[in-house]
This record gives sequence, structure tokens and C-alpha cells, in this order.
Amino acid sequence: MLGKFFILCSGADADVLDTCSKAEQNKYAGIGATVFFTALMAFIAASYALYTVFDNYYIAIGFGLVWGLLIFNLDRYIVSTLKKKERKYQEVLQAIPRLILALIIAIVISKPLELKIFKKEIDQVLLTEKNRMTLENQEEIALQYQPKILKLEENIKALQNEISAKEAETNALYDIFINEAEGTAGTGLLGKGPVYKEKREKHDAALAELNVLKQTNAEKINLLENEISQLNTAYQDQVVQDQPVINNFDGLMARIDALGKLPWLPSFFIFLLFLAIETAPIITKLLSSKGEYDFKIEEAESVVATWVNQKVAQRKLLMDTDAELNTEIYQDLKNEKELYDYKKEKAQALLKLQADAFHKVQAKGL
Repeated sequence: MLGKFFILCSGADADVLDTCSKAEQNKYAGIGATVFFTALMAFIAASYALYTVFDNYYIAIGFGLVWGLLIFNLDRYIVSTLKKKERKYQEVLQAIPRLILALIIAIVISKPLELKIFKKEIDQVLLTEKNRMTLENQEEIALQYQPKILKLEENIKALQNEISAKEAETNALYDIFINEAEGTAGTGLLGKGPVYKEKREKHDAALAELNVLKQTNAEKINLLENEISQLNTAYQDQVVQDQPVINNFDGLMARIDALGKLPWLPSFFIFLLFLAIETAPIITKLLSSKGEYDFKIEEAESVVATWVNQKVAQRKLLMDTDAELNTEIYQDLKNEKELYDYKKEKAQALLKLQADAFHKVQAKGL
């Protein structure tokens, strides 16, 4: 039962193959098994590849089944149409387009399985890529907010410098009126005289201005710091909002790109494996000698071809003979005087009838 199924997969004529030896049947059963398992691998590979895209088992299995059946049909067609020829180079020339197609199929089949086999390594590459993308995204977003924050920080620093300058001025006035009181500077007189009072008043006025400036600038600084805090919050919100997009950077194209960054030799060997599987039925037929099945198929095809050629030749001969007979018959009729006179009489009668009918029509019109 299993052998018949594999023979069906090989595309061979089961009725003809039943009349062949067991060895011939086993050869085509092996070819059919290769076709079947290649299609099975294509189904598994396509299902996994589509699962990475849609993240849905039903969609992946459905499309994977369609792809597997497509590969099965292509392989079965390739094997069944590869006929044995008298010369090997004719078979090779006949197989070149099929080998190219097998190469394409092998690439398509092997790539999804490579993604599955090297999943851990690909995940590591993707993690590195995601971290890099996260940093780049943060830097890109920072370019939108950082100039504003720096400008606000400069404004805060300017307000603080203004307070510091006023404090330095107030402290200098304090030292002046203290030194005046001690007699170490100014008039050099010890005690709180008129000059001391004047300098003390300047200091007190500067101190009052300093207190007002501190209060005013503190309010401005507080507003600027709140604005900076809002910008930082907006920056963090933007980073958090963009992060899911980066975290989901693990689709089919991303994984294929990550696979390309891994060492090429293991992937190349997997590709060679699938190429060998995909081309095995074709290579087997090319290397195998002309067998009993091939002779019987060639005989059946030659019988049909001979019969068709015979029918075509007969129809052509019949047409040529009929044409020659017609030519001779009409030539003989052309030379007979009795037939000529009869046709002349009938033509004259017909012309008279036409003239009479025309006369009646014209008279009726008058």
C-alpha cells in the first residue's frame, strides 16, 4: 500500500509499472518517497515561516499546506517529465531548467528551517539589535527635547548667577559699613558716625533688593524647573510609547537579516542538504540506466506517434488524390460539346426571364 502511494508520488504510470520487475517498481517508489518527503519538509518550513509572520497556528498551517502541495506538484511534474534519451548530454540539457527550479525550491525550503535551527543565535543577534535601536531611538527623541531643556537650564543658571552677583554686592557693602564702624577703613574713625549710617543704609537697601530678587527669581526658577520636568516626562513617555515597536522587531525579514549576520558555513551546509534532497529524484533519473519502465513507456508513446503519423499521412494522401480526380473530372466536362450547348441554352433562358421581369417592374412603375 505504501509502495503504491510512493509510486503515485513519483508520477509514473502505475499500470505500466505493474508489468515491470520489482526492482523497477522499488526504484520509482524510492523516487516518489523523495518527492513526498521533500514536500513534507516544505510544508513544515513554510508553516514555521508563516507562523513567525502571522503568529497564528491555523493561518500558518493552512498556507503551509498549500505551499507543501505546490512543491509536491512541482517535484512530481519535474520527475515525471524527465525522459530517458539516447545520449546523456541530451538528458542533462533537458534537466537543466528543472535543476534551476530545484535550486530555487531548495533555497525557499531551507531558509525557514535555518531560522528555526539557529533560533537561539538569532534571538541573541536580535537582542543586540533591539538594544542598539533603543539607544538610537532615545538619542533621536532626545534631539527633540534636549535643546529646549538646555536653554531652560541656562535661564535657571542666569537667574542664579544674578542672585549670586547681588549677594556678592550686598556682602561687599556689609564689609564696608563694618569696617567703617571698626575704623579699619573709610574715615578711619571708630564708632557709628554719619558715614557709617550712610553705608549701613546702602547695605540695607541692597539686602532688601537681594531678598526681593531671591523671591522673584525663585518663582521664575520654579516655573522653569516645572517646564523642564514636563519635558523630561514627555521624553520618557515618547520612549515608552516607541519601545513596543522595537520589542516587536522579530518578524521574518528581521530574522533573515539576523541570520545573515551569523557565520555562513552552517547555513550553507543546511542549504546543501536541502539541495541534495530536492535534486535527488532528478539526479537519480540522470544517473540510472534506461530501465524496463522507460522502454515500455517509449514503446507506448511510439505506438501512438506512429498511429497519428499514419492517420495524418492517409488524410494527406486522400486529399491529394481527391484534388487530382476533381481536376481531371472538370477538365473532361470542359471539353464536352453537349454539356456546353446545354449550359448555353439554360443561360439564355435565364437572361430572357430576367429581361421580362425587369420590363414588368418598369411598366408597373409608370
